Amino acid sequence: MSTIGAPFNKNNLLLDDSDDEFGELLILFACVEYNQLYLTKEPCRNSALSGHEYVMEVLHGHDSRCYDLFRMDKDVFKLFCGVLKEKKLLKNSRYLSVEEQVAMFLFVIGHNERHRVVAERFQHSTSTTSEYFRKVLKAVCRLSKELITPPLFDVVPSEIRFNPKYYPFFKNCVGAIDGTHISAHVPINEQIPYRGRKVDTTQNVMCICSFDMKFTYVVAGWEGSANDARILSRCATNPDYEFPAPPNDRNPSGKRELFNYRHSSLRNVIERCFGVLKARFPILKQMPSYDLKIQKYIVIACCGIHNFIRTNAEKDVYFDGDEDIPEVQDATIQSTHETLNDSVEFSISRDQLREMANVRDEIADHIWRANRR
Repeated sequence: MSTIGAPFNKNNLLLDDSDDEFGELLILFACVEYNQLYLTKEPCRNSALSGHEYVMEVLHGHDSRCYDLFRMDKDVFKLFCGVLKEKKLLKNSRYLSVEEQVAMFLFVIGHNERHRVVAERFQHSTSTTSEYFRKVLKAVCRLSKELITPPLFDVVPSEIRFNPKYYPFFKNCVGAIDGTHISAHVPINEQIPYRGRKVDTTQNVMCICSFDMKFTYVVAGWEGSANDARILSRCATNPDYEFPAPPNDRNPSGKRELFNYRHSSLRNVIERCFGVLKARFPILKQMPSYDLKIQKYIVIACCGIHNFIRTNAEKDVYFDGDEDIPEVQDATIQSTHETLNDSVEFSISRDQLREMANVRDEIADHIWRANRR
């Protein structure tokens, strides 16, 4: 008697025809068990408030709620999304609106939250969150090409033109330049170049900003050990970096111009810019384990959003109150001295002004002679 295809019980004994019903129940039990284990999945993101509904609730709620969550006012947020749609850099998908895509992106860079946290808050899978983070990052970087532009070299900045302390002495100044270290997550076998004077791995970012605290040039991705002078030299001499060098006829041709060119009394504006940037986007202080290329683009995107807010926000906590931000305490030392000078400016006599001008000329003469050696 062949036993091929005959049902077995769990003791491997043959079943006769009278046990067919038991065999069917056994098979049914196995199918139910398999369905529960492998086919039936309990929903993970089952909050009553979807991601889109959450964003709409924030945009129609208290003004401070949007600023606290997305790092910009409601009107600026809506305008930012509108510009991305108008320029066809982002569009509504089947499941996510542009507003929700941008909100998730800002939630990550504005709070340094991991994608699992964002996925739970917006009720999407982590793969969806990661996918749209990259899409929005790419779109914002493209927009940043229009937001981060060189200054007009033939126009005197209003911050200098209408300030008697600076005009006409600094009429040829168009901005301030400096480098800052941004946190970088680097594989162990590549960490040495990214370690400078500090233990942490960083990327050295060189920026130029105008006197109204907008970035006009950004180069990110340099190793933390790279010297600022080396980065400046490479950017200024390599056409690929598109360094916004002033026209040749703006080179210093006299002692006073050289003095203005060398003087750094307005330099603290770049430190204030860095302070506002890092305070608004904590991701720059502790970068997650993204690819190094993605980390570089995150810096550029943050600078672009910084400029967008500066241009379109009537008031902004970070820009209006930047003197209270810890990251710019070093810069405020210079600002404090300037404030003290302002408080006594009306009591300075003409003789004192003439004396200060003589001191300036003496310094200019010294710099001029040293430069001709």
